[in-house]
Formats: sequence, C-alpha cells, structure tokens
Amino acid sequence: MSEGYTILSLGEVEAAPHRGSNLIPVRHHLGYRPAGVNAWTGDTGGQLIPPHSEDSGNEELYVVVSGRATFTVGEEEADAPSGTLVFVPPEAFRTAVAAEDRTIVFVVGGTVGRAFDSDGWDSFTLAEAYREAGRLDEGRAIMEQLLAEKPDHWAIHYNAGCFEAVAGDADAAFEHLLRAKKLDPEGRSAGYFREDGDLDPLRDDPRFQELLA
Repeated sequence: MSEGYTILSLGEVEAAPHRGSNLIPVRHHLGYRPAGVNAWTGDTGGQLIPPHSEDSGNEELYVVVSGRATFTVGEEEADAPSGTLVFVPPEAFRTAVAAEDRTIVFVVGGTVGRAFDSDGWDSFTLAEAYREAGRLDEGRAIMEQLLAEKPDHWAIHYNAGCFEAVAGDADAAFEHLLRAKKLDPEGRSAGYFREDGDLDPLRDDPRFQELLA
C-alpha cells in the first residue's frame, strides 16, 4: 500500500469458500465502493462461478485473467481462455467451471441508473471462512467493521447473528437477530429465520419465538 493507491495481486489473496466456489474478496480487501468487484478461482473441473441468476438487477462482466474457463449462460456453453470477456445481463442464468488449474475470473457488477450499495456478502463470506478456521477474532473484526459502516442495514445484523449463533454466543446472536427484524419492516428476514440452518443452535431457546412472531 502506498499513498493514495493499492496494488493487489489476485493470486496472492486468500480465497474463501462460497456456495461450492472459491471467492477472492477483492472489494473487501480494497475497500472498493463504486461497484461490485470480486474474483473467483479454481482448478480443472472445479466450480468457478456459483450457479445463479441476478434478480437484483445487476449486470455482470466476467474477465478470465488467467487459466481457462467454461461458461454456461442460459442454455449455451462457451469456452473462455485467458483474456475472454463474458457479459451477462440481469436475470440470465450463469455459472462457470475451471478448464485449467489456477484459473482466475474477475467480475464487476452493477445496476444501470442505481448507485452501488453493498450488503457486505463478500466480507461476510471471508468472516465465515475465518470462523470455520478457528480465527474467531479475525472474523468478528470483519463483522464489527461491517456493522460500523452500516449500522442500520438489516442483512448485516442478520449475518452477524448467524456468525455468533454458529460461534456459540447465543446472547450476541439474539441481539443482532432482533435488531435485524426491527430494521426489516417488509419482513424479508422471516423466511431466513424459519429455514436458515445457521440458526439451528438457537431454535430451542425461548427467545427464538420472538423472531418468528
């Protein structure tokens, strides 16, 4: 890091598992805010891009920066050697697998006409990886940073509750989860409370009924 800029080598950033893929949390490490930017890495036959459709309205541009990938967009499959750009509009299904070892795909996403506003899912992915590795203090530090940046974002409080539930701190988990419910008047969290396996350690606690009410 030098004054005013950062140089980051994608191959040197610690990857974190996410939905069967390996995320390189670029946005988190750079503190980049104008758009969603991340990368994915994998070896031959491994999943690079988790199968999904962007119902958020985001357009995504994938850039194969090393190795080779096989993309599936909609029902079409395409070979993508290093240097290939793959643009995918909102709603279209997309996924990719690595066709060579040490393949890296960089991705930038955003919605036309709308300022980018991250919910911190990529930072949370890294925090979860730290927790699973027994690095609780590092994981909590990431969650504390997210909460400090967006204290009124329900999804960040929800993820903090999930983190603490799995880590074994029920009191902290309920504090965050109840805050998430309060900040979510549209009730988007209700389905997660009912179905999220991360909350299983809390379900026998009488306080859990308040989340379901």
